[in-house]
Amino acid sequence: MSPTRVLAWLAAGIAAASAAPPNLVVIVVDDLGWQDSSVPFHSEVTARNRLHRTPALERLAAEGVRFTQAYASAVCSPSRVSLMTGMNAARHGVTNWTLRPDRSPDAPHPTLDMPDWPLGGMAPDEGAPRTVVATPLPALLRAAGYRTIHVGKAHFGAVGTPAADPRALGFDVNVAGHAAGGPGSFLGDKGYSARWRGGEAVWDVPGLEAHAARGTNLTEALSIEAIRAVEAAVAERRPFFLHLAHYGVHAPWEADARFVARAERSGLSGREAAHVSMVEAVDRSVGDLLAALDRLGVAGDTLVVLISDNGAPRELPRNLPLRGHKLTPYEGGIRVPALVRWPGKAAPGSVDPTPVIIEDIFPTLLEAAGVATAGKLRQVVDGRSWVSHLTGGPRLPAERPLVFHYPHHYGGQEPYDVLRLGDWKLIHRHAQGRVELYDLANDLGETRDLAAAEPAKAAELAVALRALDDETLAELVARLEGYSAVERVGEDEGSVDGDGSVDGDDALEDDAREDDDVRGVMLGDDGRCAVYPARPLVCRSQGLPLAYPSDVVPIEAVRARAGDKALVWCPLNFTERPPRG
Repeated sequence: MSPTRVLAWLAAGIAAASAAPPNLVVIVVDDLGWQDSSVPFHSEVTARNRLHRTPALERLAAEGVRFTQAYASAVCSPSRVSLMTGMNAARHGVTNWTLRPDRSPDAPHPTLDMPDWPLGGMAPDEGAPRTVVATPLPALLRAAGYRTIHVGKAHFGAVGTPAADPRALGFDVNVAGHAAGGPGSFLGDKGYSARWRGGEAVWDVPGLEAHAARGTNLTEALSIEAIRAVEAAVAERRPFFLHLAHYGVHAPWEADARFVARAERSGLSGREAAHVSMVEAVDRSVGDLLAALDRLGVAGDTLVVLISDNGAPRELPRNLPLRGHKLTPYEGGIRVPALVRWPGKAAPGSVDPTPVIIEDIFPTLLEAAGVATAGKLRQVVDGRSWVSHLTGGPRLPAERPLVFHYPHHYGGQEPYDVLRLGDWKLIHRHAQGRVELYDLANDLGETRDLAAAEPAKAAELAVALRALDDETLAELVARLEGYSAVERVGEDEGSVDGDGSVDGDDALEDDAREDDDVRGVMLGDDGRCAVYPARPLVCRSQGLPLAYPSDVVPIEAVRARAGDKALVWCPLNFTERPPRG
């Protein structure tokens, strides 16, 4: 950072220290991949970084904190509800995208029954069917005197539910936010409507007819409206909370005429050129907003957070070195770019590898604004405030568990759970009853599944994951009658058949059980194992039935029954669970 900018940052800090409360800006970019900007969130510049030109994001990184291990859900609505409530998606239950209040996007699955999840989205009060009730972030800030502004994509609630209109959540101003999670079009000459592609009117972006008549690109229109709303709040001498949630860079991928020529000169064409131009359009919006904060004299009093709601979609090139894409449990689906600028508070130009997650924004903004929440919340908050971490106080723990819950069959993805704990990451795939284990510190691309090599670590994380699912009352899939699954994580002579049974000399028949108190087991080399009481499914390699874990016992007690020849992963049973609430 240049000496001039350092002095400006210090001066802004002095001003910020004397002004309370700070203005709050959260910029959510839709489907922006971890490396889809010229700001490298990897340890080195990648090919994706070199494709893009994003000087405004570079400015934010230079003047603030770059979180290199930030996370969100693998799809949009879960992340947005988490931001508004502070709840992890496993707890709030809105674990897939919403649109219709009576129709899930899930496809039928041959062996699993999908859960009865709150596909209506979130709601501020009881009464709307199939919604999760929580006290929203903008309502709390408005009660504290903030002017609360929503501009862009909402996607908090399904059609006809209260949260389809962001004003129901406490926003004073709503520009272009409604139930749909994508725009009909980004082009003004198409009226931001889906009619050109034969789409339904539900996708048409509302309230921007004047901009459409001038042929303004949607991203630019939202930027203009956001700046106008900020100007009005500053004129009223009120602190403001701006939630600028761009529809970009979600599909449809339509070239922004202002920027596509540069992309084409670099050799790109079609969808890729359009995408690069759309990223640059969002960056221009961010730059225009930062310039407006400077012009209005409030930049030093404003905390700015920028984050994506999930990884880049599968239709675009991968964000290497990450594996996977939007919807998947791999890092390419859930690891996202995140930048924080807080003049005088957060050290400029810093790169922070601490794992953070999108629901952290809820308590962070409330603490920064000085809003006490005791007795005001209808929900349990899973997010952790970044305030102390950013300002030189106690830091967030590196070993903090982060959970990603996707009990759905959509877009080619089958149901899964993920736990990240420290550098270890466990993926549990419900349909197959198997786990994958990765060491992210040494294998960021998730190329080496270590479940077989590290069965004790797999068991440790599996027990922790199931305990977190139980604590949050996560919505769970159910296995259809007649289906089960078993997969090995250790070496032995058996093999897993297609029906989930295990063949081999160590396989025992169901009637070989002698001790009904041992209901199922995961064996680990650490001398501990998880025991499962309740209604059984059978792990035939040991003849032991299975339900969900409730206790941990010495491994010797199980080896006395099953022997120590086979190490078997008994899949977590997602059929037994107390009802939500």
